[in-house]
Amino acid sequence: MSDDSTTQCLLFPDIFRKPVVAHFDQREGSSDGGALLLKAADHSLGLLDELTACLQESRQAGKVDHSLRELMAQRVFSIACGYPDANDSARLAKDPIHKLLLDRDPVEGNDLASQPTLSRFENGVGVKELYRMSEGLARSVLRRHAKRLRKRAYRITIDLDPTDDPTHGAQQLSFFNGHYDSWCYLPVLGFVSFNDEAEQYLCAAVLRPGNVGAAVGAVGLLRRLVNMIRSYFPGVTIRVRLDGGFAHPAVLDFLEAQPKLEYVVAMAKNAVLKRIAAPGVRRARQLSRRSGKTEHLYGEVHYAARKWSGPRRVVIKAEVVRAAGKDPKDNPRFVITNLKQSPQWIYEQVYCQRGDIENRIKLRPAKALELTVWQRRIDQTVRPIGRSLRGRSGEATDRSKPSDNVPTLARVAPEPRGDGASASIRRRWG
Repeated sequence: MSDDSTTQCLLFPDIFRKPVVAHFDQREGSSDGGALLLKAADHSLGLLDELTACLQESRQAGKVDHSLRELMAQRVFSIACGYPDANDSARLAKDPIHKLLLDRDPVEGNDLASQPTLSRFENGVGVKELYRMSEGLARSVLRRHAKRLRKRAYRITIDLDPTDDPTHGAQQLSFFNGHYDSWCYLPVLGFVSFNDEAEQYLCAAVLRPGNVGAAVGAVGLLRRLVNMIRSYFPGVTIRVRLDGGFAHPAVLDFLEAQPKLEYVVAMAKNAVLKRIAAPGVRRARQLSRRSGKTEHLYGEVHYAARKWSGPRRVVIKAEVVRAAGKDPKDNPRFVITNLKQSPQWIYEQVYCQRGDIENRIKLRPAKALELTVWQRRIDQTVRPIGRSLRGRSGEATDRSKPSDNVPTLARVAPEPRGDGASASIRRRWG
């Protein structure tokens, strides 16, 4: 027997008078005791029952050892505990806590489902069932908060954000994404928040190939969410916040066609917008030289890209970023909106608040976003639910820190048209 196989059992010998001895020889032990809180959370949410009701049992009754509800619960709880791989079921099948999560006796109860059983379960779900499960997740979130708020919300905010899910091996629909510099899937996650509350709730998750644009599937997802929200909260004002990848003509046309809907959508810079923002950037550069700090000004323009149905209001943030040991860098930002407030308020108080969503996704544990490592069907609903039960981490961080003293500069000037775009300018740099 090697020394490496000897387990230390005498702890803190120089601290206490009496020896502290720890033994780890209990056969029915588990390190997942906290998972019982997940069971309590699901008992309150009713999420697993909602999802299981969307599935159809097609197996022969005489050959069934594990119900669909048990398979769903086993998979969700395993992922929430940090076991995203179905192969982990080989050692979790006898775990007393995981048995207890499925209402089985932790010692004498039957073992949980094996990896082949879970794999057949995941691959046996069709497109229609996935669609119903996605709706079930959104209904569960909205129904719970409609009850909590007594349907008295005055504003509900929808945030959509794509994120990379790195893949390993020859997985279907895995493609190289130049932006993330990796082979991945590109799922889009949807969150809702109510009134002025800071908390955001996962309500949608859609698996997509790794090489799609951010806007792919966005219109369908937004349509479903908007309709559901209106059914649970009649007359509520809906606000949609989207990143630059969603600035697609079809998405913008859909948003503008909806009643009582506000939107702020980031937009990538182009030659025309950079030319419009140039006076503000020059002014911000002058201020930055004098202060030695990052400075920014705000303006706006009515701009129409070539493929747009008409001109839209674009908020401009003309910023010069200054960091220690580096040259100042121009950083103009553009946000499309139908809000009527000032450019500074729209950018800082509305758009920058969506940075919390990005931070929560970026700060997730490595295993928490294993949305689709092994399966590309049922996992696109099951895995995000496991993460939502476990909870999200990260604090809200604004991507813009306004300076204490913001100078103003008003200017009205004609702008030449070019690059297939038109702009009617009313700029207020301040």
